[in-house]
Amino acid sequence: MLKLLRALVVIICCLLICIIGSIYAFLHFKHPSNVGVVARWFGRLHPLFGLKVEHRFPENAEKFGRCVYIGNHQNNYDMVTISYMVMPRTVSVGKKSLIWIPFFGLVYWATGNIFINRENRNQAHSTMNEVARRINENNLSIWMFPEGTRSRGRGLLPFKTGAFHTAISAGVPIVPVVCSSLNNIDLNRWNNGKVICEMLDPIDTSSYSRENVRELAQHCHNIMKARIAELDAEIAQQASEKNT
Repeated sequence: MLKLLRALVVIICCLLICIIGSIYAFLHFKHPSNVGVVARWFGRLHPLFGLKVEHRFPENAEKFGRCVYIGNHQNNYDMVTISYMVMPRTVSVGKKSLIWIPFFGLVYWATGNIFINRENRNQAHSTMNEVARRINENNLSIWMFPEGTRSRGRGLLPFKTGAFHTAISAGVPIVPVVCSSLNNIDLNRWNNGKVICEMLDPIDTSSYSRENVRELAQHCHNIMKARIAELDAEIAQQASEKNT
């Protein structure tokens, strides 16, 4: 019964956000900060899922400037956890099929996100080159999920190199954003525990090129995997102390 009630409330809230967000986006058509505004609306829905979410930002996060943010992509609950971490003047790069999702596709397009056709490799490379150009010309940051798909409890999956090629081409740093594991959420349970989302320090890309881009991707993967494990351990420790 609780799961059904939650689903109903969440659907209503998401529809309202999509409708109001679309109106807001059309009034500020494709302004670079639209995405962050609407993403944070979704990010405030986490209590409906019985989640307590802690968002951690570096003190100087607003001064990072142009960069490529990369996050771990776990499941549909990312919408109410890591989405809150999207900074002003940041747009995401998402698969082209997102535009066909009722209501959500419209707000995703109107807020100014960038679509990529993953099935056409040549077109995908061309899009990423265009993204690199826009980062500097339009003073943008980009948000990407380098795993390319949801991990669904399989841990941090290997990274594709698109985000890293883009950062190197644009001459901007990589900023990892990690979220602790979201594997044990039960919508029939009132309390689904705590989640920590954390933005890490920028990673300089100036010493990398297209020839060693995979080294950069692996370096970022190692940093994120280690930090996710630390966050999971921190949450487990807090839960243990609470129960003793």
